[in-house]
Amino acid sequence: MMKFLSTGLIALSLIISISAPAVAQEGKAEKPQSDAITLQQLLEQVRQGRVSDNADFAAREKEFRDNRNRQKTLLTRTQNAIKREEARSERLEKSFADNEVKLAELEGLLNERLGVYGELFGIVRQVAGETKAQIDESVISGELKDRSAPLSVLAKTKGLPEMEQLEYLWFALQEEMTAQGEVKRFTGEVVNLDGSLRQTEILRIGPFTALADGAFVRYAGDNRYADLGRQPPSRFGDAADDVWDGDAGELVAAPIDPSRGAILNLFLQMPTLFERVNQGGLVGYIIILLGVFGVGLAMERITRLTLMSRQVKTQMTAGDTASVGGDTPLARIWAVYQANPKTDIETLELKLDDAILKEMPALEKHLALLKLLSGVAPLMGLLGTVTGMILTFQAITLFGTGDPKLMAGGISQALVTTVLGLVVAIPILLLHSVAATRSREIVQILEEQAAGLIAAHAESK
Repeated sequence: MMKFLSTGLIALSLIISISAPAVAQEGKAEKPQSDAITLQQLLEQVRQGRVSDNADFAAREKEFRDNRNRQKTLLTRTQNAIKREEARSERLEKSFADNEVKLAELEGLLNERLGVYGELFGIVRQVAGETKAQIDESVISGELKDRSAPLSVLAKTKGLPEMEQLEYLWFALQEEMTAQGEVKRFTGEVVNLDGSLRQTEILRIGPFTALADGAFVRYAGDNRYADLGRQPPSRFGDAADDVWDGDAGELVAAPIDPSRGAILNLFLQMPTLFERVNQGGLVGYIIILLGVFGVGLAMERITRLTLMSRQVKTQMTAGDTASVGGDTPLARIWAVYQANPKTDIETLELKLDDAILKEMPALEKHLALLKLLSGVAPLMGLLGTVTGMILTFQAITLFGTGDPKLMAGGISQALVTTVLGLVVAIPILLLHSVAATRSREIVQILEEQAAGLIAAHAESK
């Protein structure tokens, strides 16, 4: 019996030791119990613990059942919602497919109804872009401002243009055409060469030419004009002055640029005479110095020989050897004849020939030099041509042939020196011919007079 009680106490103590942690794990606060002293107390404690555990187990089971019911209800709701959304998705997919088919039909109908309108509107956009580009570069835009913005919008539009846009395109074209036939004065802005602006009167000749203060100006964009670095040749400047000073209704010859500035820019890029000469370099300046020296020398010889020829002809017309005087070749020939009245014919002829030979150096003075200069000038031009071509080939060697401007300097020198050599040689050669002719005329007169004097002396014998 005691053995049975001991075994029961051990088992009961194990149950209590196991139940206590389980209750602690549930997180419930238990009141501390006093240690059992008798078996009856121990049995009572076991009974209370069993009743408490049964209550806890029942509460937990009820909580689990409630949670299961809530989860089942939530699952049912979710499944019902999924079914509704799946049905809605099926309806939307069917509607989307139907709309796709309908949209394709409508697009086909739209393209069919548009017909040539798509191409027409494409042409409208193209015309708007071209008109905008023309207006942006037009001389007229300095007077009629802010015209290109609506055209830019029309040119970039992807949809159908509006009626207002089409009307503005028509209006812009008509306005440009009307202004092209006008010669008009107005006040506009001009950009000075230093970058500053000035308000001044501008005369516009259609879409071709613009004048400000009587001088040519170019259209610089942004509704402004700009002064030119230099003006075109004087013949165009004179015509511009006539237009600027002309009265309304008066017919005058006006300079126009049908290329709308391109020809004017070409005129401005053309080098002046000084720039052309400067392209010849050192050789070109040497040729010019030779030309100036040769022309001056030739003019001096021609002037002197012309005066001398007139004096000789005047004395020859007088024919009075007794009254001959003055410092002329004919007077000196007659003086030789008069100094030898009794000399025989052969001796007199020799003396007269000697007198004529003495006059020859003065009459032919510097003629050989002029002839030399007329031959040296083209040779100097040829020298400049060779040096210019050397510079050209050096540029080709260093930089290749990609940029023709790098070779332009040498080619310009070659051509300009050739031209300068010919320009100098031709007038010097002509002047040399004139001077030589004057000299030969005087010599011929002297020889004729000497022959006459010898004939007269022979008759007197």
